[in-house]
Amino acid sequence: MNDLRIGHGFDVHRFTDEQTAGVQKLGGVDVPVERTLLAHSDGDVVLHAIMDAVLGALALGDIGTHFPDTDPHWSGADSTVLLRQVWQQAKERGYGLVNLDVTVVAQTPKLQPYRSAMTDHLAAVLGAPTDSINVKATTTEKLGYIGRREGIATHAVVLLGRLR
Repeated sequence: MNDLRIGHGFDVHRFTDEQTAGVQKLGGVDVPVERTLLAHSDGDVVLHAIMDAVLGALALGDIGTHFPDTDPHWSGADSTVLLRQVWQQAKERGYGLVNLDVTVVAQTPKLQPYRSAMTDHLAAVLGAPTDSINVKATTTEKLGYIGRREGIATHAVVLLGRLR
């Protein structure tokens, strides 16, 4: 009965208050932004949601349990490195990726030009074919904190299957 495991992850980060034009890691890819995201690590809200989805599918808690923001060791951490550690736990338990579906909710930046690179990056990290990974983006039609350009949120749903 435990051949399949599903997990949902959600993460949100707010933008800095001042203009900090530069790049922000999103889905492991450098994306030009007007303001970067505030976070203890690199603020990759996409990878954080994916990590929570994988950890949820494995019943291993959440990223705050594994990489607490109260621990200075994780300050500025590269979220790709963290995702690799989380993914290693899935592999050690005999699971592989069936599919991953990610929805980034952001008024800004526009992510369409970066979706393919994000998919490629995720496929490489998770050792999965690109056709098992979907990254999409939507806005909130200028409603709420995301519509006011105060932050970015991401939902991720992962289906893991027991490797045979």
